[in-house]
Amino acid sequence: MGYDTARRPPFPLSPTRIHVDEEVLIDLHGRLAATRWPDDAGNRDGYYGVDRVRLQALVEYWRDEFDWREAESAINAYEHYRVDVAGVPVHFLRRPGAGPNPTPLILTHGWPWTFWHWSKVIDPLADPASFGGDPADAFEVIVPSFPGFGFSSPLPDHPDMNFWKVADLWHLLMTEILGHDRYAAAGCDVGALVTGQLGHKYADELYGIHIGSGQKLTLFEGDRAWDLSGGNPISEGLPAGIRARIVELERRFAVHLAAQVLEPSTLAYGLSDSPVGLLAWILQRWTSWSDNGGDIHSVFTRDELLTHAMIFWVTNSIGTSIRTYANNNRYPWIPSHDRTPPIEAPTGITFVGYENPPGVRTEQRVAHFLESDRAGWYNHVELTAHDHGGHFIPWEIPQEWVADLRRTFRGRR
Repeated sequence: MGYDTARRPPFPLSPTRIHVDEEVLIDLHGRLAATRWPDDAGNRDGYYGVDRVRLQALVEYWRDEFDWREAESAINAYEHYRVDVAGVPVHFLRRPGAGPNPTPLILTHGWPWTFWHWSKVIDPLADPASFGGDPADAFEVIVPSFPGFGFSSPLPDHPDMNFWKVADLWHLLMTEILGHDRYAAAGCDVGALVTGQLGHKYADELYGIHIGSGQKLTLFEGDRAWDLSGGNPISEGLPAGIRARIVELERRFAVHLAAQVLEPSTLAYGLSDSPVGLLAWILQRWTSWSDNGGDIHSVFTRDELLTHAMIFWVTNSIGTSIRTYANNNRYPWIPSHDRTPPIEAPTGITFVGYENPPGVRTEQRVAHFLESDRAGWYNHVELTAHDHGGHFIPWEIPQEWVADLRRTFRGRR
């Protein structure tokens, strides 16, 4: 791949390929074939959730045509490692940088992401010259699976894993295990909270951070963390468009928040036993959270959807992945200092149009953020808003994400 390694010390670990036992795939096929389908009359519009007709067609493709070995081969085009970090099993992908002095960069995903949701930006970040960029912008890209997700599992001895504890693990990984004195960090969704915590607790050892959105690290605190409205009714007299946007956003996010913050184990029994149940639960998030114009396949092909679903299924990690929501609330964030801004590392933020707040246009998004109570949390140095793109930013608008991130770190290495 043209890696420039002549002036760099050898990597301290030996790679381990991703491989799923054939018995797991045989069991999956049997479960798919034996699915007991519920009645779903009157739901072709998706009002009640995932439409059975659409889901059943995808499941039939999964059972009869999807080729996990082909997906596995694409994943194994990169180096993969499994390490123990403070007693926690951690899998990560590594792409060496191709440039004069690549900056170590750790990318953190959210839910229902997998590490593979970063796959569209890994090569441009590591080898910018091959994509028309400047080799000086190269990164050595480290993409771990969030603990309890995919190949960073199981977690029998760590049932309390949450975002700020993951930040401590990432810092140990990057400094003590991989030997970097300083590094860069980026993340989206819950991964943005992990990255923000790195920028709070370990700012002096970071070049900076780049995130999607820009939430407070106290996001999951309080008695009603599962309720976006905090129990408050929608105000009377709002313009119809703003009211509709509030309702649309709450419908988009409230279901999974309530279930996963309040009773993740109850949900996990069904999702861990039924591949169709697992697929339905996460397919609804991918469908409603991505900026797809009503066509999920404009963002994810069938093979891509099923590759991500397989990573959860073959590792039996859906239960531990959703528990992180409850743990973010049960074990509230503990600040490491009382300085301002709390997140001192230089911060770049990418905003996307599909998540614009009610009544806020894209051209107003940065100003809206600067006027909010979230702006004071960050040492923000690069703020960019895009008309398009949804929750899975580096997957949906990879070129824009890469350009935004490069601007954040340019001149800070």
